[in-house]
Amino acid sequence: MNRRSSILRSGLAVFLLICLAPLVRAWEREPSSVFAERRAKLIAAVGAPIVLFGYTGHEESNPSYVFMQEENFYYLTGHNEEGAALLLLPESAAQKGWSGPREILYLPPRNLAEEKWNGPRLGPDDPGIKEKTGFAAVESFTKLHEALANISRDFPEIYTELPGPHDDGYPHAAYWSNWIKGAAPHATLKDVSSAVDTLRAIKSPGELALIIKAIEPSIDAHLAAMKMMHPGLYEYQVAAKMVEIHAEDGCETEAYAPIVGSGPNSTVLHYNKLDRKIEDGDIVVLDVAGQYSDYAADITRTLPANGKFTPRQREIYEIVLGAQNAALAALKPGMTILGESSTSLQKIAMDYINSHGKDKEGRTLGRYYIHILSHHIGLDVHDPSGPPRSLEPGMVITIEPGIYIPEENIGVRIEDDVLITPTGYKLLTARLPRSPDEIEKIMADGKAARERQRP
Repeated sequence: MNRRSSILRSGLAVFLLICLAPLVRAWEREPSSVFAERRAKLIAAVGAPIVLFGYTGHEESNPSYVFMQEENFYYLTGHNEEGAALLLLPESAAQKGWSGPREILYLPPRNLAEEKWNGPRLGPDDPGIKEKTGFAAVESFTKLHEALANISRDFPEIYTELPGPHDDGYPHAAYWSNWIKGAAPHATLKDVSSAVDTLRAIKSPGELALIIKAIEPSIDAHLAAMKMMHPGLYEYQVAAKMVEIHAEDGCETEAYAPIVGSGPNSTVLHYNKLDRKIEDGDIVVLDVAGQYSDYAADITRTLPANGKFTPRQREIYEIVLGAQNAALAALKPGMTILGESSTSLQKIAMDYINSHGKDKEGRTLGRYYIHILSHHIGLDVHDPSGPPRSLEPGMVITIEPGIYIPEENIGVRIEDDVLITPTGYKLLTARLPRSPDEIEKIMADGKAARERQRP
């Protein structure tokens, strides 16, 4: 599930984002030179013309829709407005008669009547547009059709984003690849996504800084949830407080629809109805994190609703924590997320779970660990990383084992964000406690503070 569809599935999240929209701070953007370097790497890797399209702003009809740029387009341009396109040409273009620039950002002409409703936008003829965008050549979108027709006479292949298996309900790539075919009917279209995804796997220092700016308010929100948690609250009340903290700390939206699952809902991985009253004796899974300047955090903690884990809840919790610690102990460059070899983090976590604890029938617990251990994070909470490869320095991933036993109403997931370093890893979410004793202490302090405030 991508971030956009996840957010729109949660009516609560949408409502809160509307209410808190005035709190959003100025957007932070990496320097234009960083985006230019990415484009240079991509065109060198592909060696053929590349054309990419940003979102139009009409991808959703929901009145609460807030524009977020297509991720690959933003990664290469830093442009966060509607209706733009990007054209890149290889060095060989000049040898084939191309006399124009090798990088062109295409912008739609300004619509002053529409800007009265939506605010000013950048236009191709604006003074200082090259400095504002970081492109030496900025042209009107209306010129792109002719440019592609000319390019296709000399280049039999044009790279763009082609439709994938998850595009049925969101046909951005399908629409624009068909548009290119109309402009350049004799060209063969190739998919550029894998090449971009490979670049996106290694985060720049600026990207890491923005991810951390998403992580820090997400940690604050989890700490607040620990302090406020008690039986009698509704799941949506906990989520509302966490979303409020994200917005107050500068997040423009949620990284995904908030998950607060109590009791039986703790065993549903992507639960987001948030309509159950939390009961005494429940265990509660909180998978909630913010997004800052388009970069996502992803954090999960599991709490006892009344502040004390039952013996069985603590047993399952400590097994999940042990599996996470086992994976972290092995985490370094050269390890893999999946697989059955000794380098597989998934196997390390699964082996730990299968060798600790039993279900009520005396069976090992691996059958209740039903998702993978890790994924990349960045511009998307499930960031792409290109073809499968070993972990490398600069990658940012999650480590999130879990056990979900529906017949016991016990679901436990612990999720943290880590940076792969040359010698190991850095735990980016280290400020948020993971041990059951620390969690119980924070919850006890929160209960004492609530009692002091009572009249």
